[in-house]
Amino acid sequence: MAKDAPVHPPQALSAGGAMFGKLKALGIDHVFVNSGTDFPPIIEGLIAAGHQAVDLPTPVTVPHEMAAVSMAHGYYQMSGRPQSVMLHTNVGLSNGATGAINASCDHIPMLLMSGRTPVTEQDRFGARTVPIGWGQEMFDQTALVREASKWDYELRFPEQVSGLFDRAWAIANSTPKGPVYLSLPREVLCEPTPPEGLDAPSSMAPVITAPPPEVLAQAAELLAGAKSPLIISQRGTGTQAAFDALSGFVTDWALPVSQYWANQLSLPLDHPMQVGWDHDALLEEADVVLVINSLAPWWPDRVSLRPDCKVIQLGPDPLFSRTPVRNFRADLVLPGETGPTILALIGAMAGPDRQAEEIAARRQRITALTTASRAAIRSRAEAGNRGPMTKDWVSLCLGEAIRARKAATGQLSTVYHELGCPLLPLGLEDHLSYFQEPHSGGLGWGFPAALGAQMAAPERLVFATMGDGSYMFANPTVCHQVAEALDLPVIVLVLNNEEWGAVRQSVSGLYADGLAAKANEVPLTSLKPSPDFTRTAEASRAYTESVTQGADLPAALDRAIRVATEERRQVLLNIAIER
Repeated sequence: MAKDAPVHPPQALSAGGAMFGKLKALGIDHVFVNSGTDFPPIIEGLIAAGHQAVDLPTPVTVPHEMAAVSMAHGYYQMSGRPQSVMLHTNVGLSNGATGAINASCDHIPMLLMSGRTPVTEQDRFGARTVPIGWGQEMFDQTALVREASKWDYELRFPEQVSGLFDRAWAIANSTPKGPVYLSLPREVLCEPTPPEGLDAPSSMAPVITAPPPEVLAQAAELLAGAKSPLIISQRGTGTQAAFDALSGFVTDWALPVSQYWANQLSLPLDHPMQVGWDHDALLEEADVVLVINSLAPWWPDRVSLRPDCKVIQLGPDPLFSRTPVRNFRADLVLPGETGPTILALIGAMAGPDRQAEEIAARRQRITALTTASRAAIRSRAEAGNRGPMTKDWVSLCLGEAIRARKAATGQLSTVYHELGCPLLPLGLEDHLSYFQEPHSGGLGWGFPAALGAQMAAPERLVFATMGDGSYMFANPTVCHQVAEALDLPVIVLVLNNEEWGAVRQSVSGLYADGLAAKANEVPLTSLKPSPDFTRTAEASRAYTESVTQGADLPAALDRAIRVATEERRQVLLNIAIER
């Protein structure tokens, strides 16, 4: 009998390959990548890791850095699972910096990495070889994203890979969550890496904060005793359980909820306690205000609180410590991840006594208010059915199409909004059904974030609604290429008024009676002549339509949904809206 062939241990992977296996061990499914000339050890290492049957995350090629970071952003929003982004050296990192700012503002955990120009000129494998190696050198490359990162470090030795990635993952997922950054010099990536710890989960646990029980009890007593309470919630409830619980809780206690400048849904939009954006009157009469994860819960120049009003701030970073100026009152703070903290507060409300008659009267008053408000919103939206149509009409039609689809098939939908369809006329009702651009306002986010969300939830209908300016900022050729390459049937609605509408509105908001408010053409806002956006999408085999009349929009949306669901094909509707 022949002797068994000798077993040779696998060759040690370079850091460029070993780090992929470590990412997978940390639970990361995808690495969104835009590569460059610093990537040879990364590409070679990835192939080598595959040959050694290392369990690897899926690398996703994205031809622009901002889109790569935004896809990781949207993927996390839909799945709750942090992903990784790997970019080219300084010029690539600078293109992704806006995405990092957006992720930081939204508390999105991710491992953001980029190459680092070789620091050696000779006599070391991986040293500089072409002029670009000198041209892309910086004194402080990390400065491009340091303000947007919770933590940053430059890999210095190959044996650091396992421990550093553990630390990066734990910090990114600690309360408050956010992006971390690792710089990866080419010489280090070329060196062999010890295998210890590379296939293991993180050796460090994230730090998860929670409010002390006595503070929860104080907050509960304040809310229970309030005569004119108000809840303001901007960034959703964090979890499905908290979304469901909050809905019943505010009904039970008759607590009006304002989703002021919301970028996620906290209550169904048809909920009787949902009072919309215009909360000034309720805020001025409030004696207790619960602020749920809201960066700017009201307009300080327009609203004054009662001197005796108590304000409770709840969220992962209740004082928003990374924001230099934010002086909203905080009589009590409830620090912790939004979902669990909401549930803890609801549990604490079982203690205080209830004033049943007072609660019933308040419930009746708020319900009458919200019923009238919803009727006015619908009436205003219906009045926009013309050519060109209003944003509110587009929003109303989209919401009705979404509800009809859910009623017929049970299929859930998600709307990504970037200066596109306004929230209130949509009439959405589900957790994870709506995401607005981060309050940082880094344009070009909505389309690629919707692509990431569609990757995370292929069973959902995903819509990306945006203005024509936002669409151009999104590097649409890149996004449509990715959608085709990855079979992502996202439905894009471009609300086209041939101008920077947000800029025009900001000018008229500050100068209400100014010259710009009276002008037909406002300087520095025109986007005329508008490109034919359908041609851009058709280059990647998308189904396209242009819609100019409001009456034609419902049928166009029906066709778009049919194509996306039956053909699994991306769609673009170019919709003419009024200024």
